[in-house]
Amino acid sequence: MHHPRVGVAILTMGTRPAELAGLLDSVAMQDTPAARVVVVGNGAPLPPLPEGVTGVELPENLGVTGGRNAALDRLKEFGDVDVVVDLDDDGLLISPDVFTRLVALYEADEGLGVVSFRVADERGLTQRRHVPRLRAGDPMRGGLVTTFLGGGHGLSMPMLEQIGGWPEAFFYAHEETDLAWRAMDAGWKVLYEPQLLLQHPWTSPTRHSVFFRMVARNRVWLAKRNLPAVLVPVYLGVWTLLTVARTRSVAGLRAWAGGFAEGVRTPCPPRRPMRWATVWRMTRLGRPPVI
Repeated sequence: MHHPRVGVAILTMGTRPAELAGLLDSVAMQDTPAARVVVVGNGAPLPPLPEGVTGVELPENLGVTGGRNAALDRLKEFGDVDVVVDLDDDGLLISPDVFTRLVALYEADEGLGVVSFRVADERGLTQRRHVPRLRAGDPMRGGLVTTFLGGGHGLSMPMLEQIGGWPEAFFYAHEETDLAWRAMDAGWKVLYEPQLLLQHPWTSPTRHSVFFRMVARNRVWLAKRNLPAVLVPVYLGVWTLLTVARTRSVAGLRAWAGGFAEGVRTPCPPRRPMRWATVWRMTRLGRPPVI
């Protein structure tokens, strides 16, 4: 990709105006300026935005997936973006060279589809769940992976044109893995680059009231959409055992079971099972698609 142009997409529900303003300031201070910045009000009115920032107000909350697709559609309309950077509205780009480093990565590798940023809190600490691989002890160890972080990442626009955007029906949870699996099956690389830092407050995924149901439902949809038929029950069986072993909340397990049943009962097309070559590629990267 020759001199990639960056487009930034940010979702907000109007509850973090100060954090959003700080994030937009950090975007504006990048050494390599963004060609476009789009802020989507996901079912909420937008605050006043800086000059040059495009606002899109959605009449209802379409979730992470629908909101990001709306931002992506707007960036496509401009026609001058090669790499889409999604950022959480309560995140912050501490270093001014994030986009410079990102552009250099895409310029050097035509097969690079996704670049996952490192997420750390104000103390510089990264939660294990924010390291996109199984051996998560060292968040500074980068390399090729099989999924990526939703809070901060880059996406190749040519890749998105080939594989499509976010799985809109997911709303929230596992949408990054769905996109990563489709990208890998199409031959694209997914890279975790810890030098690209997004500062983000320390959070728990269970802060979302729908966490257990969405995680379970979308886990089933993820398998049904993307895995060879023989691997679907293996993948879901492994995750059922892990969930039962890890979850201490009876109410959470009940919500999880309801979401799992919903995922089994309802379709989430299209079904495009990945090639066995992709399964082997993921296995060689340390994360076979059964866990």
